[in-house]
Amino acid sequence: MGSGGPATGAGALLSILRDGRPRTRAELAELTGWARSTLSLRLDALLNQRLVAPTDDAIPSGGRPATTFAFNQSARVVLAADLGVTHARLAVTDLATTVLAERSAEMPIDRGPVPVLTWLVESFHELLGECGRGIADMCGIGVGLPGPVEHDTGKPVNPPIMPGWDRFAVPEWLSARLGAPALVDNDVNIMALGEYWAVRSQVKHMIFVKIGTGVGCGITSGGRLHRGAQGAAGDIGHIRVPSFEDVVCRCGNTGCLEAVAGGGALAARLRAAGEDASVSRDVVGLVRAGNVPAIQAVRQAGREIGTVLASVVSFFNPSLIVIGGDLAEAGEHLLAGVREVVYSRSLPLATQHLDILASELGDRAGITGAAVMVLEHVLAPDAVDQAVMAVSGG
Repeated sequence: MGSGGPATGAGALLSILRDGRPRTRAELAELTGWARSTLSLRLDALLNQRLVAPTDDAIPSGGRPATTFAFNQSARVVLAADLGVTHARLAVTDLATTVLAERSAEMPIDRGPVPVLTWLVESFHELLGECGRGIADMCGIGVGLPGPVEHDTGKPVNPPIMPGWDRFAVPEWLSARLGAPALVDNDVNIMALGEYWAVRSQVKHMIFVKIGTGVGCGITSGGRLHRGAQGAAGDIGHIRVPSFEDVVCRCGNTGCLEAVAGGGALAARLRAAGEDASVSRDVVGLVRAGNVPAIQAVRQAGREIGTVLASVVSFFNPSLIVIGGDLAEAGEHLLAGVREVVYSRSLPLATQHLDILASELGDRAGITGAAVMVLEHVLAPDAVDQAVMAVSGG
């Protein structure tokens, strides 16, 4: 806990101001119920940290205009990375997740942790230079990985498509080279965080489904991402789909949703039928070109995914399902298949106010979520209070 606990510390004051609305000292005193001396102490601490700044929007008060104060989203920057199976996207963002510089590149995850993370560190340095910021401006690093991640340690655990990554200390490796705290999670979880950030004022219970080479989902309930006991919640890609017991999945089991409806499976199926498709993006390209077999395959994949989601909907009762990942770029063909089955097979009460929509952030969902993951950590009231105390020596 910080000084005085979350109800009275500087971190609690920052939580109020993070909505971006400028407020006067009088408004802040009314909102917090603090004495003016306490408010001044907390506000000065945030001003010294540059997390809050006076604005130009002074409010007339009959005498001298009252100064207003607002969250200074440019005070620090976050390094965010969304590492996929073959593709990586990384960015530098401010404290409100606004992208200041970004890069997208082919970077196969199976090259191993040291080559991939070395490239990541070098690219982050270049991006910091592009937006005129330095290492001293960083408050943290957020990374998403395309495999199971143990939440407490940030280490990948038995990732099936990431040779050499098992139990590799990714957070420690990055922190040692960049000098800031590093947080690591599964790529689907960070995408879910990003999408929730985009719609958080409108929905409390959301499922985000990523359909790329594989299939996975992130679960948000009551405004919180649920990772489960070990961080494995939402792994719907390895739920068995009826009538596909003969299809072998890369996990070693048979009939898994990923092996039936993932982008990699669709590409292989279309390739066997003579179409030019190697990865999920190729499938999307064929759909956009009007290729009938590809359209039919994507629509059926949506139905198979809908079969699994129908059970999830009846169990969890979300108000929103967001579909993202490479295959979501196929548009309404995929969504139509999902909706067809979910709305017909889930409990009527569970689907009464259920929306099933495409991702609002698209390919930026991952980097947005990686930044949010860092911000939730470093700008939490307790963390802010501890940072203030460390500077003041109190």
